Amino acid sequence: MKDQTEIAALMAEIGARARAASADLAIADAASKRAALEAAAEAVWAGRGEILAANARDLDYGRDKGLSDAMMDRLALDEARIQGIVDGLRAVAAQDDPVGEVLAEWDRPTGLHIRRVRTPLGVVGVIYESRPNVTADAGALCVKSGNAVILRGGSESFHSSGAIHACLVAGLRAAGLPEDAIQLVPTRDRAAVEAMLTMTDTIDVIIPRGGKGLVGLVQREARVPVFAHLEGIVHIYLDAAADAAKALRVVLNAKTRRTGICGAAECLLIHRDIADTIGQNVIRALIEAGVEVRADAALQGIAGTVPATDEDWGREYLDSIIAVKVVENIDDAIAHIRRYGSNHTECIVTEADAAAERFFARLDSAILMRNASTQFADGGEFGMGAEIGIATGKMHARGPVGAAQLTSFKYLVEGDGTVRA
Repeated sequence: MKDQTEIAALMAEIGARARAASADLAIADAASKRAALEAAAEAVWAGRGEILAANARDLDYGRDKGLSDAMMDRLALDEARIQGIVDGLRAVAAQDDPVGEVLAEWDRPTGLHIRRVRTPLGVVGVIYESRPNVTADAGALCVKSGNAVILRGGSESFHSSGAIHACLVAGLRAAGLPEDAIQLVPTRDRAAVEAMLTMTDTIDVIIPRGGKGLVGLVQREARVPVFAHLEGIVHIYLDAAADAAKALRVVLNAKTRRTGICGAAECLLIHRDIADTIGQNVIRALIEAGVEVRADAALQGIAGTVPATDEDWGREYLDSIIAVKVVENIDDAIAHIRRYGSNHTECIVTEADAAAERFFARLDSAILMRNASTQFADGGEFGMGAEIGIATGKMHARGPVGAAQLTSFKYLVEGDGTVRA
């Protein structure tokens, strides 16, 4: 794009087309939406060669840009990850259609019959970084929930997102749905993001999915409502009643399975009573797995650890690094999480029901887990087929944002010539 005027005109056109498409998609039948997503899944698999070739161009761009290993991992696709995209599309296709679902109904003494039913939001804007699979996840969930979507992918995943988007459009075309229901912003220029944040006439909600810088920008500058998605400063607390085998299994998976996702553990809190036993074993296992362990003073005697600083608490590494601290008790752990957490995901490892109940009741993160890896903080693992992101705010959507959370509701009121006295 040559200048901001040209980009503003482009985005206005995209917005108008999305608004028009949303009116048709809102009343599309469930079978057509399912057919569109199944056809898109077939197109992705059939076009995997083109997608991988596009991804190779993006990886070259990322290397030239000096992206971290974690960011490169987020960006990279292979046949297994493309199969994951296909599986996600099919899983969303198979979900029950949320549009028109009756949430509640009742009769009034006046003779009125009232129903509260799910309805699409309208047009969703998704701004994301690096991960090209978000293109498919966001497109699928918006179609399922009857929303048009404007996708603005990261500059790093520009070619990959374009190849995946083409498959989604092919699915819409095959099902006879409006192709403008899923649009991808065709420029890397950041002015397109700035335009989206002020498109109050055509975009109903913005969902940012990316790092602290992107989310902060969106929250500061947006005039369109935003589904908050903050950092994944994820904590695991090993309680005094933790099972040793479960602690080892859960912590290693939560930190090492994929370090660059928002559900990866970033801070480990260990009850003082088990610091010299279970805690030491877990820390040694992390070090052996290649993780840099930044330990507080109580744990720095363990060979291979690195001294933690104040900056290590409340930090999202997205890398093979974890901060570790000894706490006096469960309330000390809860206080630490309240101070440094981002309300994303926290886990307690314990065999004591009372401890788990206290942890669940006194923390208010979007996802709280017991004896399970935080890498399960994912819409697909929650049975939603896919997710647009993990919302950490408290208004409307929270936790994994799936199709149902991309709807609002309206009231349908019926009478029989009924008048108010």
